[in-house]
Amino acid sequence: MRLSTTVLSAALGAALAASLGAVPASAATAPEPPTSAAPSYAAYEGSAEDRRATAAFFQAVVKSVAEKRAANPGERVVTVTYNATSAPTFRTQIARSTQIWNSSVTNVRLQEGPNASFRYFEGDDPRGSHANTDGHGRGYIFLDYQQNQLNDSTRITSHETGHVLGLPDNYRGPCSELMSGGGPGPWCTNAVPNAAERARVNALWVNGFTKALRQAR
Repeated sequence: MRLSTTVLSAALGAALAASLGAVPASAATAPEPPTSAAPSYAAYEGSAEDRRATAAFFQAVVKSVAEKRAANPGERVVTVTYNATSAPTFRTQIARSTQIWNSSVTNVRLQEGPNASFRYFEGDDPRGSHANTDGHGRGYIFLDYQQNQLNDSTRITSHETGHVLGLPDNYRGPCSELMSGGGPGPWCTNAVPNAAERARVNALWVNGFTKALRQAR
């Protein structure tokens, strides 16, 4: 099992487009890619593609946030808004993940609401759960049913949400490292970022989204 990130497009400098369309709650497959480009998935854990995909997703979210909040460039605490309506099965885990991250970091805050920078989806996908960018300044997190049956759901959700905040995978890390994902094995249920991960996120967002946007370039 591997928690992976993906990137559907490198055209992250393009103007923001409409957010991903909603997927019915009963959908049993991954949402259709919002572009016609063939998806590219990390071939193995720890690959360079993993880090590129994470950076792309982070950059997409940051650009979306910066566009919406350009009138307040000096804000130190950035609110990143998400939409969870297309992942009703995991609403409890998403809420718990949001609570974990909001209590772990101080310079960025996750909040459910309209005009979201990223969305959660659910369904069946042989690639498992993953974070993705639509190539238009927004992204989504896909939560796979089977993977969530075999592994701790809150850990998966919290891990994938970590990509939103700029953290890459490190599958060779210990269970205490949230971004080690499925590396330690299904027995690992830790859903809380460790001190280094918390510090990294705070450093990325330390001076609001202006700093984060610089880091994402």
